[in-house]
Amino acid sequence: MRKHLILLFAIFMAVSCRNVKVLEKEMPGDAKTASVETYKAKEHYNKKEVTITMRDGIKLHTTIYSPKDTSKKYPILFQRTPYSCKPYGTDEFKTQIGPNMKMMMEGNIVVYQDVRGRWNSEGVYDNMRAYIPNKKEGETDEASDTYDSIEWLVKNVDNNNGNVGIWGISYPGFYSTYSLLDAHPALKAVSPQAPIGDFYFDDFHHNGAYLLSYWRATSVFGYMKDTPTKEEWYTYPEIGTQDQYQFFLDNGPLSNLDKYYKEDNVFWQQLKEHPDYDEFWQKRGIIQHLEDIRPAVMVVGGWFDAEDLYGPLTTYSTIEKQSSNYNTIVMGPWSHGDWARNNKRQAIGNVYFGDDISKFFQENIESKFFNHFLKGEGELESELPEAYVFDTGTKDWKQFDAWPPKNTKKESYYLQPNQSLGQNEVKGNTAEEFISDPKKPVPYTEDIKVVFTPRKYMTDDQRFAARRPDVLVFETDALENPVTLAGDILAKLKVATTGTDADWVVKLIDVYPADHPDYEETQEYLKMSNYHQMVRSEVLRGRYRNDFSKPEAFVPNKETAVNIKLQDVMHTFKKGHKIQIQIQSTWFPYIDINPQTFVKNIFYAKPEDFKKQAHKVFNSSQVEFTVLE
Repeated sequence: MRKHLILLFAIFMAVSCRNVKVLEKEMPGDAKTASVETYKAKEHYNKKEVTITMRDGIKLHTTIYSPKDTSKKYPILFQRTPYSCKPYGTDEFKTQIGPNMKMMMEGNIVVYQDVRGRWNSEGVYDNMRAYIPNKKEGETDEASDTYDSIEWLVKNVDNNNGNVGIWGISYPGFYSTYSLLDAHPALKAVSPQAPIGDFYFDDFHHNGAYLLSYWRATSVFGYMKDTPTKEEWYTYPEIGTQDQYQFFLDNGPLSNLDKYYKEDNVFWQQLKEHPDYDEFWQKRGIIQHLEDIRPAVMVVGGWFDAEDLYGPLTTYSTIEKQSSNYNTIVMGPWSHGDWARNNKRQAIGNVYFGDDISKFFQENIESKFFNHFLKGEGELESELPEAYVFDTGTKDWKQFDAWPPKNTKKESYYLQPNQSLGQNEVKGNTAEEFISDPKKPVPYTEDIKVVFTPRKYMTDDQRFAARRPDVLVFETDALENPVTLAGDILAKLKVATTGTDADWVVKLIDVYPADHPDYEETQEYLKMSNYHQMVRSEVLRGRYRNDFSKPEAFVPNKETAVNIKLQDVMHTFKKGHKIQIQIQSTWFPYIDINPQTFVKNIFYAKPEDFKKQAHKVFNSSQVEFTVLE
């Protein structure tokens, strides 16, 4: 391991020092004289817009950027998106084409496509369109659209070398994963990045709880169109305030939001009619189809991605179990899509992680992956590990030959009396109790603003929550030795409630020592002294504690087991830091408010259904960590 880290550091320093010279050596033609700062895609690429006809006759808008240097053949890098191929017009160019600046300057044929029913493509859009394993004649899905598009591209685009790679972030990441199903023989390498794996566990839901913070995004996916367009056909609701907590609190039950989205918003109607993990959601998941995958795969994600964390981790692990292809994972200290940006200082909210982290990924991980499988460059097996993951506590890269690492063990920490967290099992039937009031929900952030995607809160200071009476706190003493968590976390709660339903939120927090210095990014009203950094958090809507498909009421005052799986972490709690667990029942308006009275469908709950309830968490509850030995 030490040899790997020393080699990694040497490579990183060499790349940083050589900067543009590394790129110049591999640039095509007259691009060799350009620098990153002066490089303009329009000077080195030609742009063509075409329509590609699918097997059912539907035409998809496709934009092709090809290097002007035609002295050699290039692979095709392909992205399918519901977010548009903008800018439209053969004289209008993107600032950056392809996955990163290095690959654009090296030279690749880069293709973007508006998926079926979106923007300038024909057809009817279906949100998370279900995969059809055994298609009959005339049936189509995103796998067949991808196959037909690749077939056309390799036969009709000049100077291509017959190899295709696909990449995409978020929803384009979902389409990247989809390309692995019934893959075209020319498809050699795929990088699903922050891919949606299942809309019931990514983006709009977390373990049965509706993510109210994404409510405004319903506009993007919910309004249909019937003709190709180059302009937006949807609008966002005007909420008339910069305080989203107060906006949603004033609106009350979810049914009151109907005045913003009518019947013409298809996705809003689907969300309301399918609160459970029924067939509607199940058939839209992509994870269950990931078997016998042939193309090489590099899954990429961010440890602090508020949108899609389930997707990348589950995509990687499922392919690893069910396929024998080249399959690797990269997880960095990023929020949603940060790895594609070019920030010098990488920080999430108040917490700084290092310089040029995304640049290092782009040039030394992502580019190597695609160049090997599409251009035949490098000895990838010796250059890249199975798992390239960033330790968000020590703030450096780690390399493993498996994820989670093989040299881990399970250790349980018990939620002991007197706000203690320790490894001694608690005997007896003692419990901590709090009152959960739907009219005064615990906020997920102190910030007063309206955000489309909550990013910063993933590392936010949690002191404000720890000081509320409706948030339970359990904390270790200052650590005498570092503790490194590398893998999943399972909260095994034993709870009781005076009501018949409840949400349970578990947060893992790194409590900094008193002498920790501030960062450039630290908000003016905060100090990093005793900072409570959220490392991981998750919610479970209690009615789904046994089955996401079958909601089940709580029996009032009865001790009940509630197990909550938190997504993986790679985090070292340093010497002098403390490990803290917070437990609460509201998390607003990140998730909607549970009425705490069992109703069939919370989207139709009435004001009188929302009741103040007393919740207990028994001290015999435990949190099971995956600890690196």
